[in-house]
Amino acid sequence: MLSPEMTRILRALHTDVGSGLDAGCVSVLGMDHLVVSLVVEGRTTEQLWSSGSVGALFEDLQFTLGQGPGPDALRTSQATVEHDVVAPGASGRWPALVPAMAHLPIGAMFCLPLALGGITVGVLTALRASPGPMSGQETDDSLGLAAALTLQFLGGAGSRFDAWVDALPDGELHRAVVHQATGMLSVQLALPLGEALLRLRAYAYGHDRSIVEAAEDVVSRRLRLDDDRPEPEPESPKETKG
Repeated sequence: MLSPEMTRILRALHTDVGSGLDAGCVSVLGMDHLVVSLVVEGRTTEQLWSSGSVGALFEDLQFTLGQGPGPDALRTSQATVEHDVVAPGASGRWPALVPAMAHLPIGAMFCLPLALGGITVGVLTALRASPGPMSGQETDDSLGLAAALTLQFLGGAGSRFDAWVDALPDGELHRAVVHQATGMLSVQLALPLGEALLRLRAYAYGHDRSIVEAAEDVVSRRLRLDDDRPEPEPESPKETKG
């Protein structure tokens, strides 16, 4: 059964035509961070809403590495959870992700697919700094939220998705610059788009950088991946002595 607090949140989500989630949703679920990601192509997701920077960084790491509870939930259409990120089992499941996220204050991860029947439209990711499972009430509320989000994005009203995007900074998807950089690299390196994205992912991981930051450097032409070296900044004109 849903808690009164989550019932209120879902009522607001239904009537507000989807411009994000109530900030109180994070605490109702007993979490520290929430992220909503939508499928944009195949098994690729795009972050649509995040409660803060930690969730956004975690999503970018999963996207860069192509592994994590989010991709697993999307692939299987089943909830994927890890109650203790530092437990040996976690690094066995996601050998690249766990060490890469060591700097983030995340002790437990819960990823629920936004799915109905055989259709999966995205993933709801809940992150908590301390390890441990959700309580029974938190589980009920998270499942209710995931179901409500699924119905909202499957509802056939295009304005729903547009309203979420319009609420983003500059009205652009979080990784819009990544898609732009992928297209540029595809042309520069004469590679298919999929391989160009892999090159960008490999660079970001190998240089311990956010994939969004690396993409911004490609788009601004500060970085070319044919030699993986940033282009030098133009020198300032030297002052002439009188």
